[in-house]
Amino acid sequence: MRRERIQKEIDELKRKQNAIILAHNYQIPEVQDIADFVGDSLDLAMKATKADVENIIFCGVDFMAESAKILNPDKNVIIPDIEAKCPMAGMVDAESLTWLKEDHPTAVTVSYINTPAEVKAISDICCTSSNGAKVIKNLPADRDVIFVPDQNLGLYIKRFIHDRKLILWPGICPTHHKIETKEILEIKNRHPKAEILVHPECKPEVIDIADHVFSTNGMVKHVLQSNKKEFIIGTEKGLCHRLQKEKPDKKFYPLKTAVCPNMKKINLEKVLKSLKSLEPKITLSQETIEKAKKPLQKMMQIGRGD
Repeated sequence: MRRERIQKEIDELKRKQNAIILAHNYQIPEVQDIADFVGDSLDLAMKATKADVENIIFCGVDFMAESAKILNPDKNVIIPDIEAKCPMAGMVDAESLTWLKEDHPTAVTVSYINTPAEVKAISDICCTSSNGAKVIKNLPADRDVIFVPDQNLGLYIKRFIHDRKLILWPGICPTHHKIETKEILEIKNRHPKAEILVHPECKPEVIDIADHVFSTNGMVKHVLQSNKKEFIIGTEKGLCHRLQKEKPDKKFYPLKTAVCPNMKKINLEKVLKSLKSLEPKITLSQETIEKAKKPLQKMMQIGRGD
């Protein structure tokens, strides 16, 4: 009853505030269910640019809301919990990256979208987990590449890029990095017909035992097209809610350890509160917005890679 009341109030306020709700695939089920659009980082960035609204309620972590603001400087971008921060994005800063760039003056800097706005502002191009290899293949072949901040994603991309040097930043996604082969294989032993799908932010040994490696949206696309009926989902377990909604006739086995606490900070009450107050807003300087927009736009022109 409480949930239905809040959902009704959210729907009414959305119209009144001329707002759209965007939610990442890792959000809690209740938040995914009231969102106008659920997707991965690239999806949400592109959806934000096409939303004909004044206010964007962004249910995700900080760098995602920043990207929406960078691409929509004239819109209000509100994140319902300002403490919903991506620990991986926090592992790289503009000052330290500047030092690395000075050590490699001819290298091209590719920033994973999971980075702060200030880091994007000094990058040449951004990428997502789905298009990282595609982005790098589109760069001049004679240039080294600085890749920040996820070394696991960088190591995965290296499997497809053999003609150049990748200089990897020592960052990780704690949620994906703690996924172990042991847990996956235990589930596989109980469900031998299940396909193993893992995210490219996982460690190399986890990727080695996977049947397929996909971004979150890549997993959704694969499940929709596959003849298989069972899947072990090697990413943040929130994705299983969307998968089960899209394919209720199939079975999905999440990993108990794969939980991002920051992705779970936003709830229905916080979404409602943010719609009422239109706070807290994402604020970035005009200079940062202008500089960070260029690498994001370059990425979006290349598109996804899965």
